[in-house]
Amino acid sequence: MTDYKDKLGGLADKLKKDTPKTPIQEVHPIRQSATVKEDEAQLNVWIPKTLLKRMKSYGIEYDASLKDISIDALKFFLEAKLKKST
Repeated sequence: MTDYKDKLGGLADKLKKDTPKTPIQEVHPIRQSATVKEDEAQLNVWIPKTLLKRMKSYGIEYDASLKDISIDALKFFLEAKLKKST
């Protein structure tokens, strides 16, 4: 038991004497992607809960965010409407 106490005492003395060595962190800037993003605007809409559940299920299955699904759906809808009107 005294051996254990001696080891603990020695550890405490060592911690007091040694200065902590802090690691040096390197900062690397993030490379900007070559693709140019469009400006975005916020859109808030109320949709039926069943449609939201279907969107979430689709997003989980195909690893897509609700934002991406909404953008794709709106683009598809508007392109189809424009084709019908011409």
